[in-house]
Amino acid sequence: MRSKVETITNKSMNEGNATIEYYIYTRKSTESEDKQVLSIDSQTDELKKIARDNKIRVKAIESEAHSAKAPGRPVFNKMIKEIEAGKAQGLLVWHANRLSRNSVDTGLIIYLLDIGKLKEVRTPGQIFRDNPNDKFLLNLFCSQAKLENDSKGVDVKRGLKKKAEMGYLPSGAKAGYMNDPYAEKGNKRIKEDPVRFPIVKEMWRLLLTGVYRVPKVVDIANNKLGYLTPKHKRIGGKPMAYSAAYVMFRDPFYYGMFEFPRKSGNWFRGRHKPMITEEEFRKVQEMLGGAENERPHIHTFAFTGMIRCGECGCMITAEHKTKRQKNGNVHYYTYYHCTKRKRGPKCVQSVVQQNDLEGQIIALLDQLDISQEVHDFGMKWMREQNAKDSVNTNAVLTNLQKDYKDCVAVVDGLIDMRAREELNKEDFQRRMEDAQKEKKRLEELLADTGDQIDKRIKFANEAFEFVEHAMLKFKTGPWEKKKEILSTLGSNLSLMDKKLSISLENSLVPMKTVSLVSNQVIARVRTAKNPVNKTEIEQSLARSQSMLRTVNNVRTIFERQNGYIYIPDLRNYAHA
Repeated sequence: MRSKVETITNKSMNEGNATIEYYIYTRKSTESEDKQVLSIDSQTDELKKIARDNKIRVKAIESEAHSAKAPGRPVFNKMIKEIEAGKAQGLLVWHANRLSRNSVDTGLIIYLLDIGKLKEVRTPGQIFRDNPNDKFLLNLFCSQAKLENDSKGVDVKRGLKKKAEMGYLPSGAKAGYMNDPYAEKGNKRIKEDPVRFPIVKEMWRLLLTGVYRVPKVVDIANNKLGYLTPKHKRIGGKPMAYSAAYVMFRDPFYYGMFEFPRKSGNWFRGRHKPMITEEEFRKVQEMLGGAENERPHIHTFAFTGMIRCGECGCMITAEHKTKRQKNGNVHYYTYYHCTKRKRGPKCVQSVVQQNDLEGQIIALLDQLDISQEVHDFGMKWMREQNAKDSVNTNAVLTNLQKDYKDCVAVVDGLIDMRAREELNKEDFQRRMEDAQKEKKRLEELLADTGDQIDKRIKFANEAFEFVEHAMLKFKTGPWEKKKEILSTLGSNLSLMDKKLSISLENSLVPMKTVSLVSNQVIARVRTAKNPVNKTEIEQSLARSQSMLRTVNNVRTIFERQNGYIYIPDLRNYAHA
């Protein structure tokens, strides 16, 4: 930044200064090297005062916010060119290290003194001219600044390497994680972000199903699960970008490993909590293919990439078979079987037809199936109970906010006491650990009120919606929809002796009871001779104590659920 040309004159200006025009040069880096340096405005004010007091003629004031650790400062380079052209002959700076912290620029300044293009370099306490002692001292001061930078760099690199060897990533936290804000400087630890960790983990799960591609996973995280990047002073608080998601899905950090420095080949086992297994990470890399583009799917099998062999643990694959009879009829079959790629004892599991596999899935969906009347009744009852609880919720929320504010004050007080050395390290760590536990407990309680309860009511509605439509959509939908439904049902899918085993998603477990009890109630109503309508069904459900207990259990489970699960909307066939 360059101000207008300013000339400071005085009738008693001495002859030496009268023949020299000076640049006032001010600089302050945004990096840690200049933490203790005056601001640019403060430097300028002080140097202008010195110019007046010493009858110095100022040609221009040049300022920039740029590190001097390496050559290439645009304002500095422009100023030097004008000195070489004879437009000025002196420099007035706050300190020699404002001019240079690198050997190239230092050498250039000394050379300009050597050839007479630069007559003087002035600071508030010294004048450097073209004589051996002055040039030696100027070179020394600039070299000392370089030494400080170089030594600091060595110390920082050593500290970062030590941190990596201890299992802690020496950089900012990845998506889903956070740096412990209350750890002592130099002792920062990466821990799970209570808000974003479950969302990012769900993103990995969705991608691993093979149903969703990266852009769709990002859309779900941003628009359905409410992901926002961490908010800082000037950045953050925004949805995840597609490019950031591709980088994330290729980062080994998420299964517990990291490389430091980057591209060094030095790998470390992190002490943070992994989000996925190494095997799951490898699977994602195969799905994404080369560079950052996903490989196109060349098969149309509904259930490949999702199920493992219950005997050997290998993936289940599929193949089409065609049988032609002598009478000319042609039959098409799809068989699923173990890939049998593991060495060791031979896997003896046989093939299973897709029709048999689908029959087992339909049987499970039948256990979850509910009618629209049950869906509407369940959500109506849950919203009514939520409204009744809102008065108590507001009172609890007020008290929790007060307790949380007090707890934060305790944490801040401990930090101040440690800074004043009123607490030794052991007492500080012990008391801080207790305070942090209480703070985390209050954060979790606060998260369970207000908007979080409304959000979980929304998740409950999505679960009711899913079990209402899943069986019909599975029977009539395309292979993509079948795959999506199966991936939503649960995890740890395995095939053993032609029997499919599924660990049902926690959100769907209570739906089996809802389906069973509601079917019993509706069956009793429909035994009457006269047809029944929706109102009569809802009234019967409301009179059933077992139904009310069941729906209340569903509400409790969703209010206590820790984490996020994406449940697709099955009211249309739109493929992800």
